[in-house]
Order: sequence, then C-alpha cells, then structure tokens
Amino acid sequence: MAGRINDDDVKAVRDAVPIDAVVSEYLQLRNAGGGNLKGLCPFHDEKSPSFQVSPSKGLFHCFGCQEGGDTIAFVQKIDHLTFAEVVERLAAKAGITLRYEEGGYNPSHQRGERIRLVEAHKVAAQFYVDQLDGPEAEIGRKFLAERGFDQAAATHFGVGYSPAGWDHLTRFLRGKGFSDKELITSGLSQDGRRGPIDRFRGRLMWPIRDTAGDVVGFGARKLRDDDNGPKYLNTPETPIYKKSQVLYGIDLAKKDIAKSSRAVVVEGYTDVMACHLAGVTTAIATCGTAFGGDHIKILRRLLMDNGSARVIFTFDGDAAGQKAALRAFEDDQKFAAETYIAIAPDNMDPCDLRLAKGDDAVRDLVEPRTPLFEFALRQIVARYALETPAGRAAALDEAAQVVAKIKTGSIQREVAVQLAGFVGILDQEYVVHRVNQLAQWARGRGGDRRAPATRNGARHQQQVQAPPVVSGPALNLRSPAHRTERELLKLALQKPELVSPAFDAYGTDEFTAPPYAAVRECVAEAGGAEQGLGDNREYLVRVLDATPDETVRKLVTELAVEVFHGKSIDEAYAGEHLVKVRLRAVDRRINDVQSSLARLGSNVAPDHLAAAQNEVWVLQQYAQSLRNHGAAAL
Repeated sequence: MAGRINDDDVKAVRDAVPIDAVVSEYLQLRNAGGGNLKGLCPFHDEKSPSFQVSPSKGLFHCFGCQEGGDTIAFVQKIDHLTFAEVVERLAAKAGITLRYEEGGYNPSHQRGERIRLVEAHKVAAQFYVDQLDGPEAEIGRKFLAERGFDQAAATHFGVGYSPAGWDHLTRFLRGKGFSDKELITSGLSQDGRRGPIDRFRGRLMWPIRDTAGDVVGFGARKLRDDDNGPKYLNTPETPIYKKSQVLYGIDLAKKDIAKSSRAVVVEGYTDVMACHLAGVTTAIATCGTAFGGDHIKILRRLLMDNGSARVIFTFDGDAAGQKAALRAFEDDQKFAAETYIAIAPDNMDPCDLRLAKGDDAVRDLVEPRTPLFEFALRQIVARYALETPAGRAAALDEAAQVVAKIKTGSIQREVAVQLAGFVGILDQEYVVHRVNQLAQWARGRGGDRRAPATRNGARHQQQVQAPPVVSGPALNLRSPAHRTERELLKLALQKPELVSPAFDAYGTDEFTAPPYAAVRECVAEAGGAEQGLGDNREYLVRVLDATPDETVRKLVTELAVEVFHGKSIDEAYAGEHLVKVRLRAVDRRINDVQSSLARLGSNVAPDHLAAAQNEVWVLQQYAQSLRNHGAAAL
C-alpha cells in the first residue's frame, strides 16, 4: 500500500510552485486586473476568456464551466492524474523530497502509472542522446549533418540514436528499476519471442514532449536500407501518448506562440528544427497524423483567439500537401485565428529550403502567405476547365460545398463572393445563394454535407451532356426559369405538335434545373418530340424507357399528366415558352463569355479576345431578334 504524503510536504509543494507558472504551461494568460490573470478555459470550448487565475490566492476558476481549485486540482484535471501523482510531479520540479507517513517510501511501487511512464521516457531520452556520440551512430550524425544540423542543434532538440541491437534500451531500463510491464505499456519495448525487446532499433530519435515539457513519446527515422520498417516510426498509443493530442516542438515554441500570437505548422521533425534554427521559433509539427481538432485546442489556448492571431501552414505543394491543406481547412472554423498557407519555391520543405537558400529564405517563407480558404478553393477550382460552362458549373458545385461549411454567416458570404471570382461567375449573388442553399440543406440533413443538385434559378450553371443525378431539395417553382422550363417540357410530352421541330434543336444545356435537363435528354433518346406527332402513347413509352432511374421516371409521368398553367394552350403559348427558354440560354452564354474574359483580364490573347467579342456581338443580335420577333426568330 502506498504511503500517505506528509501534509507539510504537500503544503510546501503548493507554496513552491506558483499556480500561474503551472497554468501558463498549458495556455496563454493575460492581465485581467486586480492582480488576476485570464485565459481561454482548457476544460471547455469558449471564444472569450472566462478562465481566471489568482496568483496571490493560488487558485483558478472558470466562470463558464465552474471548474476551480488550486494548482494541484488544475494539474489533476488537465492531465488526468491522481492527487499523489500530481504532488510527486510538482515536487520533482521544485526539488522537494517527499515524506510518506504510512511505511517506507519505495518509488518503484508507490508512484502512479503516468509518473512512472514519464520517468521511463525521460531516462530513455537521455540514453538515446548518449548513444548518438558512439561509433555506431555515425550514420545518424551524417544524416543530421547532411541536413544542416550540427551537434549543438542535436543537443538543443534532444536528438538521439537507438542502438541496432535487440534489447539495449530494455536492459538499461530494467537496470533502473522499471518492470517489463511498464516497458511494454510505455511503448518503449515490445513483446519478443523471449521477452521484451526494444521497439526502436538503429534509428535517429526525436523526443516528443507535451506542453508541460515531459517526454511522452518518440519519433524514429529509418537510417539503413536493411531496415524493413517504415521511414518514420512513432510511439504507439499509450496512456501518456495520443498522437492526435501532441505537437512536436510545442514545448520549445509555446512561449513565442503566446507572445507573438502566431503559430507555424510544418510537416516533420527536421522542418521544425530548420525553422527554429532560422529564427521561426513558433514552428510545430504533428506526429504522424493529420492536423486536427485536438491540435487546434492546444494552439487556441496559447493563441487565446485574439484578433491578430495567425496560424500558418507550410504543407508541401505536392498532391499530398494539397490534401493535407484541404483536411486542415475542414477544421478551419474551429479556429478564431486567421489561417494561412505558405508554400516554398519549387515545393521545398523548410529543411530543404534552409539547405538550399539559407535561414533568410525560411524566415521569408512564412511572410508572403495565402489565406487557407483561398488556397483550398483554388485547389478545387483548378481541377476543372473553367473556360467551359460545364467546367464552371462542376467547379462551383464542389467548391460551394466547402464554403457552405463556414459557420459565421458574414464570413461565409464574403468567401462566397470571392469564390465567384475564382470560378469566373459575374453573378456573385447567385453564388452566395447557392452556398446558402447548401448550408441549409446540410442543416436539414442533420449535418450530412452531401450536396443537392443545383436548382434555384441557375442562370449560369448546369450545362450538362448526360442525364444528371437528380437529388436534393425540391425544384423551386417560384423561379421564372424553372416554371418556363417545366411548362415547355409538359408541352413536349403532352402536345409535341405545338413545339416540334423547334424543341428538338434545344440542347440539355438550355435547361438550368438538372431534373429538367434529364427529362430533355430522355426525350432526345426517344427520338425527339417529333416522334409524338403520330402515336403519342407509344412516344411516352419510349421516353419512359429512356429514363436512367426511378426519380426521372416519376418526373416524366408527372409532367405528362400535369395541367398547364395557361388558359389557351396553342401555338402562341408554345412559342412564348420556346422563346423564353432559348433567350435565357443566350443570355447565359453571353455572361459565360464575358465572365471568362473578366477572369483572364489582360492575359487574354488578342485573337481570342477578338473571337470572344465577335461571339458576344452575334449573340446579342440574336437575343434582340428573339425579343423583337418571338418564335419567328428561332
């Protein structure tokens, strides 16, 4: 049974370790007046600081979630430790020797699990550092030197080397009093055929520390060709190491992150080293996993979400880096800080950039930067052919889903306006409306972000070549375009003699609603409205046979029986709807050409400019003729 810690020693620990010093290891504190400090509460999400610390009283209290207590209570809750474990941890930092009242003190048995695992990692870290000086580690020293890191750099970051033998570290830790169970639980050893063996062998070692500075894991770099393991091998999930909750370099960067309200997120251990040595001392990296919500919580507590806070990502410009950036943007709204991305010339990472161009280039890397949302949207848009209406429609459909995830309405609208410029759509309000529609659709589906097809008066989009997938919210029949298209399709199905042969010359791209474009395609596949001039029933059967799915089939039957809106269904009525649909299509094409020219700006070639201007002129003349002469101009 563990001995009870002497009450006087507990009091000595409380007095010796200032609460503000301990709390500051986890979050940024600022003056709250009256001798108190404030920060963002680490125990619940909040946007404005309601967490206060009183150094004179040695207490903390959150007015948001009502958590409170002294230094020991704070560490107990944030690190999930027992009372005795916290006292022992703080006593070790303060250099206080604890006395136990119920029996003699045996550290091997009386310290809690976390304390023991942290101690094992501390001993292991020093063991690895010592091994880096040996002859076997020459390959590791060469690796560091080739990347611009000398002995002083290795010492600063605690870089070490794990011997290539099976159980060098395991035997060393056993000699320090650690049990086989503790070694396996810590992730430093793993089960072998004859007992525990070292997990890391023949590799360069980076210690991974938590915010408080305790070593909780390692990142190990492969050095030899006969090593069949992965390039980087990290500590497995343990009671003290959760890869989604640690950031490499946070112990070194936290003070400067809090001071400057800026954090630089890089991709690897050597990138963190290169940044810090170049003067970018706010650099941190994830440990073998994507940057996510738990990482954001760590940074938010340090940045305190003030208006000038910045988080800059330096992902590579390759496909993997672009994917990482898009993943980061998924969580962007969890930040109150502004987020940016910086990509080095030739897609070099900070380590390579420092080698090739020096420290100044690394410092310059994080200065000219692009907002993360802009980078993410441009990456999406770049995959489409924006010179075509179909390309712009597809680009908008995907990118708008990303913008719709932005929770703050004013920011969502601002980004939607910028998206219109990226895609080359002059009607900004249409894009804003589309984004808002997607956001409402997602909320209605309980957070399901799968996009509905565009339907609300899509005056610039949906130039389709095949029956589109019909899904999403109902058609907006208050839209003049949708009403006209629906009425024209009813004419083509019920009274084809009134619209043929003109209707058969209309393309699916002249119907802005995807369901209506799908029906138009079915009519075409059935031979056109011309086929209905004979046996109308057989014609409808052929149209129904051409439907791609049950949804379109139901729409065809609906349109084939629905009552017309007009009082007199005659040639004049048919001509009116033929003209309206065609005129809107012409106006859309004019806008398409003009928006393409606006997007290209001064980069457009003279011959292309002349051809585009001529096309616009011809279309404008045709539109005027339709307005003046109606169906006779078709």
